[in-house]
Amino acid sequence: MVHRAAPGERQGLRLFLDTADRAAFARWLPTGLFHGVTTNPTILDRAGLHSRLDDLTPLVSEILAYPVHEVQAQCWGTETEALIETGLALSALDPRLVVKVPITENGIRAVAALHARGVRTTLTAVYVAHQALTAAAAGADYVAPYFGRIGDSGRDALAVITEMRAILAASGTSTRLLVASLRHAEDMARLASLGCDTFTFSPAVAEQLFSDPQTTEASAVFEATAAGV
Repeated sequence: MVHRAAPGERQGLRLFLDTADRAAFARWLPTGLFHGVTTNPTILDRAGLHSRLDDLTPLVSEILAYPVHEVQAQCWGTETEALIETGLALSALDPRLVVKVPITENGIRAVAALHARGVRTTLTAVYVAHQALTAAAAGADYVAPYFGRIGDSGRDALAVITEMRAILAASGTSTRLLVASLRHAEDMARLASLGCDTFTFSPAVAEQLFSDPQTTEASAVFEATAAGV
């Protein structure tokens, strides 16, 4: 499967903001930290939006007006044909859009059809290590495991993600591991120390990246000194 590179695509570390909240876009996207934005039907619902083109068209346009490279939106429909139809409609909004598809049998069939039309995809709702192998075989651009929810199920989420990373490295494909459902900046740091380089997280976790009290205190001292206080 040929990798479908995005316009202006960057290698290395990629951070995504996992939200459909316009106030969060305005606060965080101008920082230049984020490769893009990820959404799904649940995230849209929290923002008072729906999985339909009338809502997604202006949202995608607004996101891409910021200095980001990608936006990810999830197709909808339980049958393969519906997933293909909505996926194609989403991809037509902008070449920088990546279509998220649940990693079901119908989703895999939809991914094959979307790839045949040059559409980039993320296989999402991933919980077990062997699904990374499925995603690699399908040629997905990203595979998105749910770190927090894996832990909620009683399993060692760090071990599962580490195994997925090893599977993808051994597969020789260009499928990227996009770790989702992150609730703590510390978890992201631990995963990064093990070689993970692509993450999506909420504005609350973005806040944690800057919320260390010692940093806040040091910054206040610098400002006071500069002001001659």
